Amino acid sequence: MNSLIRLWACVFVGVLLGACDSGADGIDLRELEADVLSWREGRRERLMAPTGYLTLAGLFWLEQSSTSFGAASDNDVLFPQKAASHIGEFRLTDEGVLMVAQPGVDVRFNDEPVQSILIADDTTDSPVMITHGSLAWTVIQRDGRFAVRLRDVENPVLESFPPLEYFPIDPAWRVEATFKRYEEPRTVAVSTVIEGLGWNPESPGVVVFEKDGESFELEGYASGEQLFFVFGDRTNGRETYGAGRFLYAAMPEDGGLTILDFNRSYSPPCAFNDFSTCPVASPRNRLPMLIAAGELFNRDAYIGNVESH
Repeated sequence: MNSLIRLWACVFVGVLLGACDSGADGIDLRELEADVLSWREGRRERLMAPTGYLTLAGLFWLEQSSTSFGAASDNDVLFPQKAASHIGEFRLTDEGVLMVAQPGVDVRFNDEPVQSILIADDTTDSPVMITHGSLAWTVIQRDGRFAVRLRDVENPVLESFPPLEYFPIDPAWRVEATFKRYEEPRTVAVSTVIEGLGWNPESPGVVVFEKDGESFELEGYASGEQLFFVFGDRTNGRETYGAGRFLYAAMPEDGGLTILDFNRSYSPPCAFNDFSTCPVASPRNRLPMLIAAGELFNRDAYIGNVESH
């Protein structure tokens, strides 16, 4: 009798609060909700951090051997008006991008003044960041091309950025998937939001999962001890960002199980501004289904090209 009473109590409370339910892998729904809500808080904090994507203020591809930069209109690359009129120049060399500052202009590396420095790019072990007041810049390398990525840690969008929006947390979208490793890792060709610029990640294999009686497959990209997915679905261009969304999962052994928690899927950086080089979902990773979980695309959160560069 006590077990029957407990069962009915669990059903009643579960209907109201989801307190007695558990997901397919046994996780308590209250624990799942708390976990996802904590992840969402961290997601917003990462976006707004000094090195987050909301501080981005420019992306400048270096197409010539020497490129002048500063706030004055006669520079090859225009920085915001808060910058010095003529900061210096970027020089393409065999070793990478050399920055040479104008005498008397305060530019710093690790808070120490510098006049000339090779800016190690983001593909190296120790990328270099240069600062100038509230502005900071790094060099990125994509597909053999170099670009300067500019940030402003006092970007006014940090104060006006709206809350991120999401589908309701749904345990049905926390699914088990089987990892099938390729015999040898494959280098795959992935398009990006920048025309003519590709991305060539290494893929160790695919994951296979079932939903509503159907089987689906996603190709994962190696990211340390994790699998990284760029996927599309039928919410793209409507509720979610048109180029697809991102998702991470643990990388198991071949034939092992991992969890795809689509409640943690999120928009790529290019959903917020024009200064990113986001990969887009490949044709093989565009799922013929509606994934009503994870981050929504809020057009009011799109910063766009706020300044002419």
